[in-house]
Amino acid sequence: MDTVLDIDGIQKTIPHRYPFLLVDRVVEKNQEGTYQVAIKNTTFNEPYFQGHFPDYPIMPGVLQIEALAQAGGIMALTMENQSDCPQGGFDTFLMSVENAKFRKPVRPGDQLFLETTLLALRRNTAKIKGVVRVDGKVVTEVELMFMLVPKARR
Repeated sequence: MDTVLDIDGIQKTIPHRYPFLLVDRVVEKNQEGTYQVAIKNTTFNEPYFQGHFPDYPIMPGVLQIEALAQAGGIMALTMENQSDCPQGGFDTFLMSVENAKFRKPVRPGDQLFLETTLLALRRNTAKIKGVVRVDGKVVTEVELMFMLVPKARR
């Protein structure tokens, strides 16, 4: 699988850093930039696995949603030729989470494929559909809305 955006490119696009950067690379993106697949690799060394839960470690659902939000932010901030999408100097702030469904636990060692699809983009807001797949099976689905905020206005 080819890398569309590596960790260096991700860190140039969004402000998140360890331990809260939850996207390792982007591996697929359509020409319009409205569909993207990113990867998050999990290991037992992730701090949340130690306490969630000690006898049966699973990745918290809120962190799966955050990983999708970060992937969606990368998608929106790297879209090209989209008149409604501002280029450069922006961050994304999560505004809403809707229709979240968790179908199967994410365990240490799982590789998460974070699929994001743009549903709507208007001026400074974007709505995306996010799906997490592990071994080709859907484990999480959600719709997210976020605001694109100029860095100078934070």
